[in-house]
Amino acid sequence: MKYLIIFFSAFLLVACKKDKETVSSSPAKDSLNIVQDSAKTTASSGKILVETITFPKEIKECSCYFARNKADFEAEKYIYADDAGKTAYMKLDGKRLAMNLISSSDMESDEELSKEIEIDDYKISVKGKKIKGEEALLFQGTLTIEKPDGTVETMTIYGECGC
Repeated sequence: MKYLIIFFSAFLLVACKKDKETVSSSPAKDSLNIVQDSAKTTASSGKILVETITFPKEIKECSCYFARNKADFEAEKYIYADDAGKTAYMKLDGKRLAMNLISSSDMESDEELSKEIEIDDYKISVKGKKIKGEEALLFQGTLTIEKPDGTVETMTIYGECGC
């Protein structure tokens, strides 16, 4: 009887170990494949990859900065920032870019915001409507990015402009 209990315990121990090994190796393979698939899809789909940025150290005073939505804005996950007139900052297709603004509406007098930017491979347009104005002006709108090959990416934005 004593040997039967020892044999049964050993059998359970080996069976449990096998299950743990199987479970722990399966997710790693699946997640690895998912990462590879998504990387291939992004690279070959022709989409423009827009990544979040930290607030640029180059901006010292007045600025406009936007996220994809209010929740991302509050979490400081910005996708666009500018120094309210000269230079805009974004991270597109894995590259952090500092771009000269071609045109920009005066943020303090307008109910609408409009900015145009062109750099090598991108033409960017920012359009927004003022939704709240106190010390800083809150805007909601769209950001459109075009590439010479015809690829266009449009997304909603939420953010503020102020000094």
